[in-house]
Amino acid sequence: MLKAVSTYVYVKERLHPGILDGLVRSGVQAIEIFAARQHFDYANRKAHVKEIAEWFRESGVPLNSVHAPLYADYEWGRAGAPPVNIASTDRAGRIEAMDEIKRALEIAEQIPFRFLVQHLGTSNESFDEKKFEAAMTSIEHLRAFAKPLGVRILLENIPNELSTPDKLVEMIHGAHFDDVGVCFDFGHAHMTSSVREAFEIVRKYICSTHVHDNGKDKDSHLWPGGGTIDWKEAMELLRSAPHTPPLLLELESDEKVNPLEKLGATFDKLETA
Repeated sequence: MLKAVSTYVYVKERLHPGILDGLVRSGVQAIEIFAARQHFDYANRKAHVKEIAEWFRESGVPLNSVHAPLYADYEWGRAGAPPVNIASTDRAGRIEAMDEIKRALEIAEQIPFRFLVQHLGTSNESFDEKKFEAAMTSIEHLRAFAKPLGVRILLENIPNELSTPDKLVEMIHGAHFDDVGVCFDFGHAHMTSSVREAFEIVRKYICSTHVHDNGKDKDSHLWPGGGTIDWKEAMELLRSAPHTPPLLLELESDEKVNPLEKLGATFDKLETA
């Protein structure tokens, strides 16, 4: 199983080749870039994107995926910027959100990648038919933009009523999104129902993963074993997925923990679970 990691663990820092070198030395075989402007300025194509593109070309390490932006500013919404929300019922706001996601998709012109991981709505958002239809229209637009770039859209199960596993399947089926898949988030599944129940619903659509733990009470992105997920069961489920997705860690940064010292042992622990 491909060992991968999201740069989310370094989201508070500017992404640079030294970080990526360290991840590879720790046994990482593929990367997901978390598209937050203060971390990776995906709109700065002549400098920041170029610098990271050169690293990927020279290293030969694949960019598995890019996580779509959650905010469009450089302070991650702390200064009052609205979230990037493709389920907004405000048409102007939804167009702005799609434009921001397109900027992240255009990374593929310099760094080829397979998947864009996309949220539907924001955390804890309630279900509304108009929001669901707005999200469906947005995904139709984004997948058309992504296809010539060689990128597939993956919908992520997140803690809200628009993104439950059954709603993701309903959208994929209802809109005939044959090329849209799912990024299965173990921590989010654990919070909202159970890992097994959620996994079984979306099993055949899973193309990538987000692996992290929690105590079922909040989205804390702990290292596996730091919460209450049954990782033996989780790994058995993952091995049963028809498309053999990567084992992709998406972890919260912790000043007390050096990720490079834990990654190798964590992958080993999960693979032998």
